[in-house]
Amino acid sequence: MKFLAFTKNGVEGLALSEGDAGYHGLTADDSSWPGSLMALISNGFPAAALDALRAGPAIDPDEVTIALPIERPGKIVCIGLNYAAHAAEAGLELPSVPTVFARFSTGLVPSGAPIVRPTVSDMLDYEAELAVVIGKGGRDIPKESALDHVAGYTIFNDGSIRDWQLATPQWTVGKNFDNTGGFGPVLVTPDELPAGASGLRMQLKLNGEVMQDTKTDDLIFDVPSLIAHLSKAFTLEPGDVIATGTPSGIGGARDPKVWMKPGDVCEIEIEGIGTLTNPIVQQG
Repeated sequence: MKFLAFTKNGVEGLALSEGDAGYHGLTADDSSWPGSLMALISNGFPAAALDALRAGPAIDPDEVTIALPIERPGKIVCIGLNYAAHAAEAGLELPSVPTVFARFSTGLVPSGAPIVRPTVSDMLDYEAELAVVIGKGGRDIPKESALDHVAGYTIFNDGSIRDWQLATPQWTVGKNFDNTGGFGPVLVTPDELPAGASGLRMQLKLNGEVMQDTKTDDLIFDVPSLIAHLSKAFTLEPGDVIATGTPSGIGGARDPKVWMKPGDVCEIEIEGIGTLTNPIVQQG
């Protein structure tokens, strides 16, 4: 199943597509409205809710405003240096345990909405990432059953303000400027993809030029490993997001460096999931 959160005429909506079928769904002003995607995830995708969406009218994604799949995730956990070639281009050794940092929901923008270059820096970089959305929560989750806790997969652009990120050993500020994290456009359930979303091609294009190109089975720490590792420290809850890391090809590692600027368009496509598209604008 693919879920598309949207707004239409200012009203929240949710649509469902299965297989090659188009989207059908409802808006919150409909008497059969089953609730947000977050509500469906929290309740284990109730059959009645899915049937209500299936029975809804056809939804054309081009005629609605795409919304964030999860509007305000409780946790956005990001993994750094999770592709060997990216660690090499950063001049860093391969990590023996996952490198973890956090993002905040105030930085998220949906597909179609602009990523904003702040006034304090022109070093706005892109990072294509596979994102995991937790369905069933838990602590100390065994690796062997970790994928049972996944609600689905989507796409993340970990937009980074490089000078602010690298000004200190902690990356938090440079990774959390408002409106710099692209997220979406859809949530794809695990049954539609290979186990752990492994082996999917992921490409990032800037103004149509391929800047990053990899497969998700090149991750150093795969999805089950990340879930098991993170849940040793803290409880994962429904709707939490894990951004699994970016491959080589970031703008800051190029010669000359490539920074996203107003007027650019950044697209990230992951096989079997879709395309996250964000134009770049200057902070007003």
